Amino acid sequence: MTSYPDLHLLIGGEQLGLDGRESEEVIDPATGETIGKLPHATPDDLDRALDCAEKGFREWRDTSADKRAAILNKAAGLIKERAGDIAQALTREQGKPLAEAKGETMYAAMLLEFYAGECKRIYGRTMVRPEGSRVEVQYHPVGPVAGFAPWNFPSLNVMRKIGGALAAGCSTIVKPSEETPAAGIALVQALIDAGVPGDAVQCVFGVPDHVSRHLLGSPIIRKLTFTGSTAVGKHLAKLAAEDLKITTMELGGHGPVLVFKDADIDGALDTMAGAKFRNAGQVCVSPTRFLVEEDVFEKFRDGFVERAEKVKVGNGLEDGTQMGPMANSRGLDNMEKLIGNATEKGGKLLTGGERIGNQGFFHQPSVLAEVPTDADIMNDEPFGPVAILNPMSGEDAMIEEANRLPYGLAAYAWTEDPARRRRLAARVEAGMLGINTAGVSAADAPFGGVKWSGYGSEDGREGVMACMVPKTVHEG
Repeated sequence: MTSYPDLHLLIGGEQLGLDGRESEEVIDPATGETIGKLPHATPDDLDRALDCAEKGFREWRDTSADKRAAILNKAAGLIKERAGDIAQALTREQGKPLAEAKGETMYAAMLLEFYAGECKRIYGRTMVRPEGSRVEVQYHPVGPVAGFAPWNFPSLNVMRKIGGALAAGCSTIVKPSEETPAAGIALVQALIDAGVPGDAVQCVFGVPDHVSRHLLGSPIIRKLTFTGSTAVGKHLAKLAAEDLKITTMELGGHGPVLVFKDADIDGALDTMAGAKFRNAGQVCVSPTRFLVEEDVFEKFRDGFVERAEKVKVGNGLEDGTQMGPMANSRGLDNMEKLIGNATEKGGKLLTGGERIGNQGFFHQPSVLAEVPTDADIMNDEPFGPVAILNPMSGEDAMIEEANRLPYGLAAYAWTEDPARRRRLAARVEAGMLGINTAGVSAADAPFGGVKWSGYGSEDGREGVMACMVPKTVHEG
């Protein structure tokens, strides 16, 4: 078994450990064993982090775009060099297969490289005015940013919280999930090692509500960025509203997949079954509600079940593992509850539906079919390795069902009809739509949702501009 790193806070560039601090255990979801102890920031620690962020903002804001870009590129290089070790720790604390953990970490480095380039692409504009007058629009960093990241992508979500902010010239305080802390610590350390001032990028942990209230209660923090559940996002948005802080919210989803009879069915099955069980379904953009035209429903259903039953489940550190454990016992309990309710309502359990073994948090890849819309799983994000397959009468009914829920993060469609693709792009309510692909994320493209799935974007140019405020300068 691979070693797991010592855990600490990073405040003002200093590593702060367990001495004099409360702590919590970090659990390996593949074994249920404790692998580390994580210190919690004290109120004094958080006050110090805020003071450092204020100081760090002044220094980092005044650092030239060329120098910021060079430092961020250097940090990306360090993350790539350390990706193997970061991935090992990530798999130990989160459970996903090692190849996925390394791919995620490399993606975080690629995102930072893109943001480094954006340092030099922050453009204003000059208005046409009569001779002797001038109007110029400038963009300035908003100020210190607080970022709260979840446990499902411990590298990528942390980078999404801090990369765009640093490119914009903001200082940052990030709180990765206490369940998956090591990967986030490693990314912040790489940034510091590359030359980002320790005051400008900091990492804290603690009871989430205590940390969020403390940081958001300070006027030093000028922006909040959060990825997580809709319920928690609404709570944090209310806290941020007290001081009119800018917010970016990437919240829950319930990804619909519209499969039309003219689609490449085998291609759709190969692609979407893999996407469904990636990270044990613990993905904000996971495809979940498969809305399949009646003419091809049986073929799609049988093919999906066949593929689900071939998924190799095991410890993420073992060769050949395609799906690791769920990240915590809460996920297992939620799967049991939702699948049980679906079958009670008349849904058909075609495969899976049960926990695997009595060690760790493993669950079978599961497929439900013909589930009524009043079942809980049709309305609440399952966030686990379960797919719902329902036959549909045609395009209008499929779009209506896709848009029925208050969520709108990612949606997917499979069709060969160019005109239909244009209609779907116009009518499906989602921040991201994948047509004949499961890919809805790219470093240079905005990532975010609509409705209860949040607002604002990370990644792309938008991820940097979300950390800036416009200033109009009028000269007479």
